[in-house]
Amino acid sequence: MKKLFVFGLLACAFVACEKKSATTAMDAKVDSLLRVMTLEEKIGQLNLPSAGQFTTGQALNSDIAKKIEQGSVGGLFNIKGVAAIREMQQIAVEKSRLKIPLLFGMDVIHGYESVFPIPLGLSCTWDMQAIEQSARVAAQEASADGINWTFSPMVDIARDPRWGRISEGNGEDPYLASEIARAMVRGYQGTDLSAPNTIMSCPKHFALYGASEAGRDYNTVDMSRHRMYNDYLPPYKAAVEAGAGSMMASFNEIDGIPATANQWLLTDLLRTEWGFTGFVVSDYTGVSEMINHGIGNLQEVSARALAAGLDMDMVSEGLLTTLKKSVDEGKITEAQITQACRRILEAKFKLGLFDDPYRYCNEQRAKTEVFTSDNRATARKIAAQSFVLLRNEGNVLPLKKQGSIALVGPLANTAVNMAGTWSVAARHAESVPLLSGLQKSVGTQARVVYAKGANLDADAVLEANATMFGKGLNRDNRSEAALREEAVRLARQSDVIVAALGESAEMSGEASSRVNIEIPQTQKDLLQALIATGKPVVLVLFTGRPLVLTDESKQVPAILNVWFGGSEAGDAIADVLFGEVNPSGKLTTTFPQHLGQVPIFYAHKNTGRPLTGKWFSKFQSNYLDVPNEPLYPFGFGLSYTTFSYGDVTLSATEMTARDTVTASIEVTNTGTRDGAEVVQLYIRDVVGSITRPVKELRGFEKVFLKAGEKKTVTFTISAHTLSFYNAELKWVAEPGDFEIQIGTNSQEVKQAKLVVR
Repeated sequence: MKKLFVFGLLACAFVACEKKSATTAMDAKVDSLLRVMTLEEKIGQLNLPSAGQFTTGQALNSDIAKKIEQGSVGGLFNIKGVAAIREMQQIAVEKSRLKIPLLFGMDVIHGYESVFPIPLGLSCTWDMQAIEQSARVAAQEASADGINWTFSPMVDIARDPRWGRISEGNGEDPYLASEIARAMVRGYQGTDLSAPNTIMSCPKHFALYGASEAGRDYNTVDMSRHRMYNDYLPPYKAAVEAGAGSMMASFNEIDGIPATANQWLLTDLLRTEWGFTGFVVSDYTGVSEMINHGIGNLQEVSARALAAGLDMDMVSEGLLTTLKKSVDEGKITEAQITQACRRILEAKFKLGLFDDPYRYCNEQRAKTEVFTSDNRATARKIAAQSFVLLRNEGNVLPLKKQGSIALVGPLANTAVNMAGTWSVAARHAESVPLLSGLQKSVGTQARVVYAKGANLDADAVLEANATMFGKGLNRDNRSEAALREEAVRLARQSDVIVAALGESAEMSGEASSRVNIEIPQTQKDLLQALIATGKPVVLVLFTGRPLVLTDESKQVPAILNVWFGGSEAGDAIADVLFGEVNPSGKLTTTFPQHLGQVPIFYAHKNTGRPLTGKWFSKFQSNYLDVPNEPLYPFGFGLSYTTFSYGDVTLSATEMTARDTVTASIEVTNTGTRDGAEVVQLYIRDVVGSITRPVKELRGFEKVFLKAGEKKTVTFTISAHTLSFYNAELKWVAEPGDFEIQIGTNSQEVKQAKLVVR
């Protein structure tokens, strides 16, 4: 035992020495550069322009190339391919005076060429290993193709489904989103950032971007520090704790100051309080956009951003073109510029670029490690886990591979829409649409017939706006009635109908906010016509946000929410529809009954007049026309089997802040199929020094149970589990009464009482 202890001490000492040695080497390299850099060259490192896409040879004569040669560029983004990236890097390290290598960034959001489900879909797996693996595969492929920096993960908490970018995040809950943030950073960066198959992560958007007023993108955010610390900031902090190498500032303002120039946010909180040591980059034109916010001209906002703690300017070139003048006028100091430059040089050192600037430019890797069959198989497997079965009356699902299956809808046969939003590197034409997936799955065992049935929307202009970036749906110019009649004719001749309806890929995502979050009316009309045939109908729902599905949930026997499943979507959907995979996804956002309930989320607070009886009750907090409850609650998701829960058992009913208590529950697969269940732990702080939510997620475990199998799932409850930020923004666990709740979703729980002394 003593020998093992001594060995452990020696191992720890060796690791500490290695880290110190690496830090010393980095400091030596960076210091040596800073000593010889001109002010202009330091400012140049702070400049991140968009390269656009060059063919080989074009770069040499571009304006970007001239700026690189002059030392006026620190990195590039939106350039793809080893040959083009090598060409740009060669200019930096062979033609510029100081030969400082460039960073190459890209929005590798949910995969590179092998595309995984949109992040909101990924979060519904509740599987941290799968989520980390998706980021690992993305890093492997992106780094093989020359990329060393990704603007991901997006960790904004979003509770308003009108906001299009809810699709890019991990839902409404800070605990789950924090776990996902850690997993994504680990997946991208691995254990060694200098390894050629890892890339630097850049969590975004710091901070509070998901709380934009009115659900409108880029809009103002206004909230208390108390809500920030408890509900919105935890995922960013988790990403920092996981070692994220960079951070992206958000577009919105905080306390009346845009995040890009907010010193409290970028320095006091991020660096001083959280200990972040990486660099901060603006979002696209985030610096120059502060002119519209009304806090100064380009020179003024650039100086304010740098002074606040921003290190790199994406596209605006405000830092590049005005900082020297601001130094001359005494508005900022060269020391502030030097500090920002240091952080960027340190990032390049950590990536190993000073040792080998071409370490990410291996053409053999690009040929053999991107869009491989193994990576696509992984994407298919994870996609199937992300789908959420919302309804399955009469066990319509899984389908049988027999007879005739009518596949109908504008999303049924569109490869380019399968990857979803922010899939900039995807091979869209090679994605698997649902039609192909069904046909391959049934082979000769059944007949699949297809009709479009409706356009995405009756409004051609709206459809054009929602199908940008090469993701059109080949609009059919026949009348709505003619399209429906064709689909109904096929449906009547079939045994079962699969309706592929919902949003297009770009109907959610950036700059895709919606005031109407229902399925477009022309598609609803199609669905009504299909239901009227009397044939069983399965709604395969494509969406990047929670939708209002009140009508559909009453009329359609089976609803499978497939989000946007990625490059292998069609095959993965077929896997679930035919029962090769038992669905296990659980919602990470609340689905409202009506738009007027928005924002609606499970971790709300009670009012002084909570609804205590049946809806409707006068002079209590409720609506006249719609109940308070959601259509589908946070954590909800059905399976092809059923699960039952026993009672919650605590190892002790009282504890102190120094103790731990275990909470256990027996879960049984009571159905006839093997399946996975996400067991969820919630707490309620009954009495607090400040008002507390009605419940908060504090743990979860995804367990696989064979038919008839029982398992006891156990959670450890400590002071940390029960802690929150109080009125003084101190992280505390207060004594008092707690409810420990465990169940299948946020509404269906068993509970026990715990007293903290």
